[in-house]
Amino acid sequence: MNFDAFAIVLFAALLHALWNAFVKAADDRFAILGLIASGHVFLGIALAIQNPFPAAESWPFIAGSTVIHFGYYYLLYHSYRLGDLSQVYPIARGMAPVLVALGAQVFAGESLPPAAWAGILIASLGIFMMAGDIFRSETPPLVVLSALATGVMIASYSLVDGMGVRLAGTSLGYIGWLFIAEAIVALYIFGRIGPKVMMMSRQTLILGITGGLVSASAYGLVIYVKAFAPLGMVSTLRETSVVFAALIGMLWLGERPWKLRLTAALIVVVGVVSMSIATI
Repeated sequence: MNFDAFAIVLFAALLHALWNAFVKAADDRFAILGLIASGHVFLGIALAIQNPFPAAESWPFIAGSTVIHFGYYYLLYHSYRLGDLSQVYPIARGMAPVLVALGAQVFAGESLPPAAWAGILIASLGIFMMAGDIFRSETPPLVVLSALATGVMIASYSLVDGMGVRLAGTSLGYIGWLFIAEAIVALYIFGRIGPKVMMMSRQTLILGITGGLVSASAYGLVIYVKAFAPLGMVSTLRETSVVFAALIGMLWLGERPWKLRLTAALIVVVGVVSMSIATI
């Protein structure tokens, strides 16, 4: 992975942690997710108009990713309803790097050197550590299970989109139509809310609209890099967003404890650096 790709994914990681914080901080998280999906649609339309139509081979992947994203939004909503950002987020994101790297090896024929695998495993360990003592405490099992299920969804759509964008013949065209397909998610959410959608607070609207633009930018950048960089490495680097999420959770949302999470953040950095050096 070259420096430009590294910088793009790292910036996307920061954006991803930011929009997850918006969801956690919102009074109406269900409406926020609907607005975020809507933001994806608007950006998708702009991209689709300006770029070529994706190749036919990529459309099954767009359809599959759309279904997986629907499940992802559902599980994310319930995870944040039940647990803290700095607990749920690391559990969900910690599973993705290893699962994506394994999936890429099986389905996309990507092989990483042993040192890169060591870096991925170290980073994943650090990510899980940021969840604190959630696995040992009296945290309801449903919180852990919902976060783990969310992680499976993350790994699934990451792998599907990584393979799909390589068949599309146009990275931006693929991203555009993938985002347009999220209209299904937005319509479902607003349909569930009903007439109350017209009564959303100003804070919800601002967080939702901003979160939609931030979220779309974050994932769009990641898909763009997946077109030419190893999927496992992109996924691992993207999950450095947990470091940003931990800082946001501590500084903005007042979540604790902070010492364990900072230690875990350093472990994530060690893993990412090890992975990067192994592939230079």
